Amino acid sequence: MEGMQQVVGRARAAFSSGRCRPLEFRMQQLKNLERMVREKEKEIAAALRADLHKSGHNAYSHEILGVLGELALVMEKLPSWAAPQPVKKNLLTMRDEAYIYPEPLGVVLVIGAWNYPFTLIVQPLIGAIAAGNAVVVKPSEVSEHTSQLIADISQYLDQELYPVVTGGVPETTELLTQRFDHILYTGNSAVGKIVMAAAAKHLTPVTLELGGKSPCYIDKNCDLAVACRRITWGKYLNCGQTCIAPDYVLCEPSIQSQVVEYIKANLQEFYGEDVKKSPDYERIINKRHFRRIVSLLEGQKIAHGGETDEASCFIAPTVLTDVSPESRVMEEEIFGPVLPILSVKGVDEAIEFINSREKPLALYVFSNDKKLIKRVISETSSGGMTANDVLMHSAVMDLPFGGVGNSGMGAYHGKHSFETFSHHRACLIKDLKMEGMNKLRYPPNSQKKLDWVKFFVLKQFNKARLGLIFSALLGLVAAVVIKVMFL
Repeated sequence: MEGMQQVVGRARAAFSSGRCRPLEFRMQQLKNLERMVREKEKEIAAALRADLHKSGHNAYSHEILGVLGELALVMEKLPSWAAPQPVKKNLLTMRDEAYIYPEPLGVVLVIGAWNYPFTLIVQPLIGAIAAGNAVVVKPSEVSEHTSQLIADISQYLDQELYPVVTGGVPETTELLTQRFDHILYTGNSAVGKIVMAAAAKHLTPVTLELGGKSPCYIDKNCDLAVACRRITWGKYLNCGQTCIAPDYVLCEPSIQSQVVEYIKANLQEFYGEDVKKSPDYERIINKRHFRRIVSLLEGQKIAHGGETDEASCFIAPTVLTDVSPESRVMEEEIFGPVLPILSVKGVDEAIEFINSREKPLALYVFSNDKKLIKRVISETSSGGMTANDVLMHSAVMDLPFGGVGNSGMGAYHGKHSFETFSHHRACLIKDLKMEGMNKLRYPPNSQKKLDWVKFFVLKQFNKARLGLIFSALLGLVAAVVIKVMFL
């Protein structure tokens, strides 16, 4: 294995050469990445099938389509995002040029996850390239087939600026000893703490996408059939291995049996009588995770499902009822096709329960009462939320995707990716004229000077009403007055 120091060193030297800064270069690399995705659609689908038993349809709709949509958006908007952004000025700076200049951070590290192994590497890579950075890419070794495919990115992109490092824990550990200018990690909170500790040694900022137990409250005042249909889809998508999947359901006892029956009916509609034979139902990534999930079922009341097959890493869609809040299945993120249902007396108790636990990556509420929905939003905290559906907030590219508290920090997707991987540099360009006005800041000081400074800095003018020309003239007149007073 080539030393990580050499890999990162080459990327830093390539970044220092300045070739990844021009907008034209970034756009070309993004076009090359798009070409890679389109040319390798079949290979990507095959790798995802080998890793997660994904069908071709699911591979395209769950991963490839999102990447192509992100590329299209970024390539369309990048010229405006990368342009200097003018800011509002006061009377003292009216004649100056003031703007925010987005500049690349430098060499960034992107560490992906295995549950959506293609998307969770390529989407942040798109944002980092768009912002003008060099990027060291580390796909998850758990999804080994997709990891090897991602290594082929070097055939399409600048190999020095965008190296791919494969391997497991030793390689990642060595990689984290290097100095980066930003690290984006997707995974669990235990490894997130390791990443953050390593980054702290170099004062490297981090974006951590960590997941957690995302709650789903079902109000009895809603269309239960539609609610359960959407919950069933979102929970068992990718065999439950989705970081923003509903982790557990909160509902009143009076509707619990209906919720279970609707979910059972939906599962039969989605996957047929024999789920194991359905081409649309994935498998657990490996036997270690299979055993972990199966162990969560011990001592639980299984209302539906529960069938397992270790040889094929198959766990049937499972529903648990009468679940204790103190049970192990409620202490850790499930990340599998197991849905606990807990009884609460109403929205008050649901909010109290949610707030008694770590802040989740996502929160879901189903209700016809918009006031109730707004109350849940205002009285809880989560990385993101969707009302009357699940997962869909992550599909809106203008919304930031990220966690809060134990579920992570920072965000990306669309413009938020560009901003995450950019430094927003404050720029002020003055000239050497109008020194009379500048005398207000020079000693000796006086109350009169202070009064004038307060006027020029604090006075707010409605430019829409006064007009830009009048404001400019006002500044010139003020400068003359100051010159007369202090010369």
